[in-house]
Amino acid sequence: MSVMRSNFKDANEAFVYFYDLIRHTGSNFDNTRALFNIGFTIYNPLHHLIHADFRKWNPKYAEREWEWYLSGNPSAEEIAKYAPIWYKHMDDEGCVNSNYGWQWKRNNQLDYILSKLEANPNTRHAAITIYDAKEWPQYYKDTPCTYAVQFTILNDKLNMSVLMRSNDLWFGFCNDQYCFSMLHKKAAEKLNIEMGEYYHFAHNLHLYNDKLNEK
Repeated sequence: MSVMRSNFKDANEAFVYFYDLIRHTGSNFDNTRALFNIGFTIYNPLHHLIHADFRKWNPKYAEREWEWYLSGNPSAEEIAKYAPIWYKHMDDEGCVNSNYGWQWKRNNQLDYILSKLEANPNTRHAAITIYDAKEWPQYYKDTPCTYAVQFTILNDKLNMSVLMRSNDLWFGFCNDQYCFSMLHKKAAEKLNIEMGEYYHFAHNLHLYNDKLNEK
């Protein structure tokens, strides 16, 4: 039995590897094929463009999603014009819980963890909470896929870990890793430190059944 890879030079290499692995070894789960408790490292987080020829990924949309995160606005009315799937996740006010920028700006989480890292580069407190059990009643249409993001300074570089309860490889991972790598860059620039590695963990990493034969 071969050992699963856990280190990749860039996001595209990780995407292609896990696309094949899910197709061939994933478990049937609901209307997906899935792998469980998957963690891996991307050595070059800013090499975040997905260029596999069988995946016509749109970097312009990913950049729009990142700009939406930066706005901190939970309204999905504008981003849904480019990705209509957001319409089904909106509440009655047109808002969603998955604008992660809104999540990290609440309670000044991003500013707080950056101040902790500035005060103590060895801190283990530089964690941003996305998924909040106190808000379960608000998750009736849109439950955040990400639990938390944590930063660590190691060997004078800023490493980032993203922890997800569920991650769709085809759409979710491709756009999520782009936005999280941009957050990584933003944090490193604020701290005036070099970016390190990006660690990505998903309890459930999956492909929907209609995406299993794209390659």
